[in-house]
Amino acid sequence: MLASVSRRRSLAALAAFGTGPALAQLRIDIAGVGGTRVPVAIVDFRDESKSPQPIAAIVRADLERSGQFRSVDAPPGLHENASPVFADWRARQADALAAGSVSRLADGRLDIRFKLWDVVKGGEIVGEAHAVLPEDARLAAHRIADTIYQKLTGERGVFATRMAYVTKAGRRFSLVIADADGEGAKVALTSPEPIISPAWAPNGRELAYVSFESGKATVRIQDVQTGGRRVLADFKGTNSAPAWSPDGSQLALSLSRDGGTQLFVINRDGSGLRRIAQSSAIDTEACYSPDGTKIYFVSDRGGGPQVYRMPAGGGAAERVTFGGNYNISPAISPDGRTLAYISRVGGAFRLSVMDLGTGQSQQISEASDDESPSFAPNGKLIVYASRAGGKEVLMTTTLDGKIKTPLLVTLAEVREPTWGPFTRQ
Repeated sequence: MLASVSRRRSLAALAAFGTGPALAQLRIDIAGVGGTRVPVAIVDFRDESKSPQPIAAIVRADLERSGQFRSVDAPPGLHENASPVFADWRARQADALAAGSVSRLADGRLDIRFKLWDVVKGGEIVGEAHAVLPEDARLAAHRIADTIYQKLTGERGVFATRMAYVTKAGRRFSLVIADADGEGAKVALTSPEPIISPAWAPNGRELAYVSFESGKATVRIQDVQTGGRRVLADFKGTNSAPAWSPDGSQLALSLSRDGGTQLFVINRDGSGLRRIAQSSAIDTEACYSPDGTKIYFVSDRGGGPQVYRMPAGGGAAERVTFGGNYNISPAISPDGRTLAYISRVGGAFRLSVMDLGTGQSQQISEASDDESPSFAPNGKLIVYASRAGGKEVLMTTTLDGKIKTPLLVTLAEVREPTWGPFTRQ
């Protein structure tokens, strides 16, 4: 029996296989050496003390965490209206340069401006201005980092997106929403009973999760802006592991209403419940392919937990993972090419990735307690929960595992992170 799907899933086993906010830290602890990273200089913004947040430091940390950039020491004094001496910055071995300023407007908002220059070619790339409330200064910094990332890589940045995760402090569980760097955390829900399996809706405005507040496992949906909640699934037995379809019209669930634990789909309004897997095995931890045509899930139908896939409407399932006898927690990259999952190696639970085109797998963690991988919406990073220095933390990693960054969360255990979509304004 699959009684312990992952290292801290004894609670989830009730449904399937038998808190405080994050503290500000701005610490990037990069493990390993990645491939070629763009050297970029981010100068401290002029009059940055007018902002409650260190704008330049946030931008630097975002870019370093992406694995695409490395910071070049940048002396103060430059701002967006200055004319850089590009020869001096080339001597510092910077390929790109950003500088800006902060001023306070008459209505109390902050005017945060910056420019990005190509040091190699000696020209301006982009300039932007953000007029924001002081409490949104961190978000403005993330948006600046997104602009720099996109202009220098051609791909969309994820720094202004959000994550959700669960904390446990004493006997209290909290559903937490934070920035993509783990900062700016806000508690969306607290309960003396377990909260597990949070999942973002594609619209970025709702979270589905499993609550035990009624004395049994039920699936609920919460509006992250208003806090309004509704019960989606409260059938006989346990209701667990919600996963949204890419269009947000339905969710896949694991239910034990028919005995055992099987996969069902249900419309977002709670109608149209339909069983899609007919085996007698335990099937759980579903996730949709990005195009919505397939569902990946974990099953013990072959004797031990492995990742399988089948048509989203139901049908024959095929096994996906073959290395080892225990593979769980599938997550599919936004381009549909990569599977992230947790594999048991000896007594350790470690993050692995698979190229779905070739079937080749790679273990990208050397830790012993990884769980719950989730892809960034641009597919370039994975967030997962792990243990470091005796503490439970969130980690982000590049897909090759060469650059890992702990998102430090203190005073509470942290579990089951899920990275939100590209919808935050």
